[in-house]
Amino acid sequence: MSRITDILNHNQTFVQEGQYKEYVTDKFPDKKIVILTCMDTRLVELLPKAMNLRNGDAKIIKCAGAIVSHPFGSIMRSILVAVYELGATEVFVVGHYDCGMTGLSSGEVLEKAKQRGIQPEVLETIAHSGIDLERWLTGFGKAQEGVVKSVSLIKNHPLLPKEILVHGLIIDPTTGRLDLLSEDGITAAEQQKE
Repeated sequence: MSRITDILNHNQTFVQEGQYKEYVTDKFPDKKIVILTCMDTRLVELLPKAMNLRNGDAKIIKCAGAIVSHPFGSIMRSILVAVYELGATEVFVVGHYDCGMTGLSSGEVLEKAKQRGIQPEVLETIAHSGIDLERWLTGFGKAQEGVVKSVSLIKNHPLLPKEILVHGLIIDPTTGRLDLLSEDGITAAEQQKE
C-alpha cells in the first residue's frame, strides 16, 4: 500500500499550521560543508545531531554506502556544484558501521531483480552496452574501505580545487560516535607514519 495519501495529508497540515517556519533558510550551507553519507535510515536524524548540524548548515548527499562509484557521476557532480556554486569549502565522507553495502553480492541483487520480473534479456542488453553490473552492484569488505576509496577519488578529482579539505569518518549508527579515518585525504595510518 502506498504512503502517498498519508504524506500529502500530513503535508497539508504542516504547511497550513506554519510548521515549516522553523526550517526556513537559504540554499547556501552556513557551515560551508558538503557531506556524502549513506542512505541508511538510522542516520536520517542521528547524523545531523551527532555532527551538530541544523537545517541550513550543510549540503547532504546520500547514496548506498556513501560511495562515489564514478568520478563523473551524479555524486561527484553534486559535490562540485556545492563547492563552486554554493560555497562549500570542506567535504565529509561519512560511512557507518553495520552498513548494508558490506559484503553486498551483485549476484544476489541480480537474482532478486529476476525474481521481481526483470527479464534476463534486459540484463544481457545492459551488459552488451558496456555496463558491468557485477562491479556496479558489488559492495565492499568493510565500510572503512569504501570511505577511504571515496575520499581518495574526491580529493584527487581533476575538477576539485586543491584547497578543498576532504575528510573521511565512520559513524556508529546506534550511538552516533564518529571515528576519524582520514583528515584532508590523509588516512590515520599515514598520519601515524609522519
